[in-house]
Amino acid sequence: MSVQTQSSSLGRTLYQMTWPMIFGVFSLMSYQLVDAAYIGQLGVDPLAAFGFTLPMQQLIIGFQVGIGIATTALISRARGAGERERAQRLGGLVVLSGAGLILLLALLIWRLQVPLVSAMGAGDAVLPQIARYWGPWLLSAWIGAMLYFGYSVCRSHEDTRLPGLMMVVTSLINLLLDPIFIFVFEWGLPGAAWATSASFGIGALVVYRRLWARGWLAFDLAPQPALAAMRQLSGIAGPAMISQLMPALSALLATTLVARFGDEAVAAWGVGARLEFFSIVAVLALTMSLPPLVGRLMGEGRREQVQELVWLAVRFVLLWQLAVALLWLFGSGLLSGLLTGDALVADTLQAYLWRVPLSYGPLGVCMIMVSVCNALGLPMRALGIAVSRLFVCYLPALWLGARLAGLDGLFTGALLGNVAAGALAWLLYRRALRVLEPPQPGPTSA
Repeated sequence: MSVQTQSSSLGRTLYQMTWPMIFGVFSLMSYQLVDAAYIGQLGVDPLAAFGFTLPMQQLIIGFQVGIGIATTALISRARGAGERERAQRLGGLVVLSGAGLILLLALLIWRLQVPLVSAMGAGDAVLPQIARYWGPWLLSAWIGAMLYFGYSVCRSHEDTRLPGLMMVVTSLINLLLDPIFIFVFEWGLPGAAWATSASFGIGALVVYRRLWARGWLAFDLAPQPALAAMRQLSGIAGPAMISQLMPALSALLATTLVARFGDEAVAAWGVGARLEFFSIVAVLALTMSLPPLVGRLMGEGRREQVQELVWLAVRFVLLWQLAVALLWLFGSGLLSGLLTGDALVADTLQAYLWRVPLSYGPLGVCMIMVSVCNALGLPMRALGIAVSRLFVCYLPALWLGARLAGLDGLFTGALLGNVAAGALAWLLYRRALRVLEPPQPGPTSA
């Protein structure tokens, strides 16, 4: 097969695996925004109680995504090596261990809910709302984690259509049930969590039935192989969990810097951050669809095809995100006016849109390199890229830009920090490939 034919085949496979995830990720983001809109109609205290769940939700998501990354890396490489039974046992091990870990975490959060929300600044008026909401919400978080583990097993077998479809379906079910549970049944804030639990539960029933029918799960776990697999799983999942929690810490520190310029600056930064999530939907989908392919190719020993696939994804991200950035740039005036009625916030948001979106391409490259290094079985290299992006490139550039040129300088710092992070991530990935190359035989003596 020629190089051009191989590249075309890899590109077609990557496209077929990515487009369902784009729709799935977009639908999840949309339902979360609408969820918040429904809760906002209940008043300030319910909305505040909902807001106090976000840091804990990020914590749970960090754990489940870390386990999901390890799942994709291990199962896809086992499949590439032709170890079908091991791939099945890994699927069962992930589901059982993930269920236990997230359950323990949820129970710990439930037990410590009052100290946690008090430390975050919750007032006495919010505590009764939290007491009513956090039980159903933690249940929905656990069911959601179980559904995510099912998605991870599917992606490990290069099936992204079922996860993408179920993300859309569960989002639509949640949107339909939200007003019924919240307003018709008069369950208020807990009704939102019950709606999410019901939608995720339906999704989990469908996904796990498919997994079992396809023979992708096995629960006959022998003690010694299970312990060895757990060590492999934790070796990848641990650093991946930490890397998933880094953005939350970075967002907190970045917001603290922006807050020095006033409430209008924070409002514009918050709107810009939400636009960023929608702008990089394709990148988020690629971080889910690319690792299984990389893992399988590595398991088959096809290192050159791995490099070609990654380079193909990088080129797409840079071109696609440049197009998105130009769209925001030319539409910045209209978009700013639509998203806020405050003139000062609109002007600040327009300044943001003139600069920061131009860096979404390098940011996407950085995110892809983290996913690829995890798929290559190099979780510490992936963690190094994530930490370097935030604490070597991005946050220092924000601080320096703010010191030199105020708020506009901070936005420019975000642009330059993301560009530097993308370049550094690519360099670290290239070095990782050299680490994986088998040693060349030396000259033999006569």
